[in-house]
Amino acid sequence: MSVPAHPIEHEASQSHGRYTIRLDGGPLAEMTYRRLAPDLIAIDHTLVPPEYRGQGVAQQLVERAVADARRDGFKIVPICSYAVAQFRRHPEWEDLLGR
Repeated sequence: MSVPAHPIEHEASQSHGRYTIRLDGGPLAEMTYRRLAPDLIAIDHTLVPPEYRGQGVAQQLVERAVADARRDGFKIVPICSYAVAQFRRHPEWEDLLGR
């Protein structure tokens, strides 16, 4: 089961950022990253409230970061276990992997 696509907010500074989804007007799901270089980020944390896990919320966050990387020309180093697993499941994202 997956939840419908939710609006995703993106906040960024020079050193870090996050993507968030406000779920049903209440709890917040988020994926955070650190900026390693102007064209390189490391996804370091993904958190989805327990009642929303297994519904595709975290996947929506990672997919948004991937879409932004394609659009804006940066690479991604997946560090958190969820992001690592998603990059393994999506070989079509290989070109976006930062080393």
